[in-house]
Parts: sequence; C-alpha cells; structure tokens
Amino acid sequence: MSTNSDRFITAFNRIDHTLREIADVKEYMPFYRLLDRARRKNPLVQKYEDDLRAYADLRNAIVHHRTSIDFVIAEPHIQVVEEIEAIDAALAKPKLVGQLFRKHVTAFQTTDSLTYMLKVIRKRKYTQFPIYTGQQFQGLITTVGITNWLATSMGKGNWAKHVTLQDILFHERKLKNYKFISKAMTVYEAEEIFKQGVERGQRYEALLITEHGRPHQKLIGMVTPIDIMEID
Repeated sequence: MSTNSDRFITAFNRIDHTLREIADVKEYMPFYRLLDRARRKNPLVQKYEDDLRAYADLRNAIVHHRTSIDFVIAEPHIQVVEEIEAIDAALAKPKLVGQLFRKHVTAFQTTDSLTYMLKVIRKRKYTQFPIYTGQQFQGLITTVGITNWLATSMGKGNWAKHVTLQDILFHERKLKNYKFISKAMTVYEAEEIFKQGVERGQRYEALLITEHGRPHQKLIGMVTPIDIMEID
C-alpha cells in the first residue's frame, strides 16, 4: 500500500517530466532551473511556482534523508499530497477555452438597427456584441459604446430611429477591445492576455474563440474577464 511520501514523489516526478516538455529540455537540469525556464513559457507554471518551489524542498528532504525503505524523515500530510496531485493533473491536462467556453454566440450585422440590439439586451442581458458585414468581422460593440453614443446623441430628435450598429461602432472608446484566440488555448493563457492588456493600457472586453484564432473563421465561443474570474 503506497504511503503519502510515495504518492508525493510520484506526483513530483510527473511534474518534473511535464516541466521538461514545457521547457523543451532534454538533458539533466536541476529542478529550480527547470522551473525558472518553464515559468517563462507557461503562465500555469507561473501560477504554481511558489508551491512547486516549496514542494521541491520537501522532495529533497524525503529523498536525500531517507535511511531505509521504512524510514522517511518527512511524511507529507494528505492535504499536501492531494494539492501536488492536483497541480500535476492541471499541468498535464490544462483546461482549454474551447472546452469551457464553447457556446452559441449571437452575432450582429452592421446594418442591424440599434433598436434591435436593445431588444436583445433586454431579453438576454448580453454586454458584448460581435459585429459583422456578411462574414467579415468588423468589431465588438459593448454597453459602454452604446452609452457613449447615447451621450453624444441626446437632444437630436428621433435619434434612435434610423441608427445602425455601424454608427455605434464609431463610439467605442477603443475599437481594438477584443482579441481572437484559438480553441486550443488554455484558460491560463487567456487569463494572461487579459492581465497583460490591462498592464499595457489595452483592456480587452472579450476574447473571441475560433478554430485556430483567425477572424475569418466561425465564432464558436467567447471569454470575458468575468468568465475568467469565475474559473478556479
């Protein structure tokens, strides 16, 4: 029957193997250096970096101070074992946006009326709206863009009667408020895009999912910052 230390070492060795694949390392490399290299290539490794460093210290204590088969200087608590096994599973098979956020996305045409969009908002509570001309993507309208348009159009008579979504597009504060991503992107890579966007002053309202992350491909899902926050 396996002990906690056996389970811990097994999970640790699997993680070591996964990090070598991520970092594309064939030769021997000390774990801490391997971790440094892998974290630069994978945001999920970066997420668990502190835990993995602590687990490496524990692993060294178990392996290098073992004086017999039956004696282990540090027998890990079951919670620690379950945590490292969870990290092992997450690194080996990370969650993909195509799996978690694949859904029907309501798309609109630039010739659609604002009145039609407002009816959809009232019924479905959407806040982001992909806009196309035929099959060609034109941009992403948000409730902020609609509000900006309303603020500049008040007092102009029947201002909503003949307004199309093409008119609203011009009032998005930042027209590049989206990014196309592949369905094979991990959730953690998507999270990193949102973070880096904020750091660079380029806030993304949504990541649009297609087969290979290309705008001309069919839209098969969408990820918002709120979606990412709800992922464990």
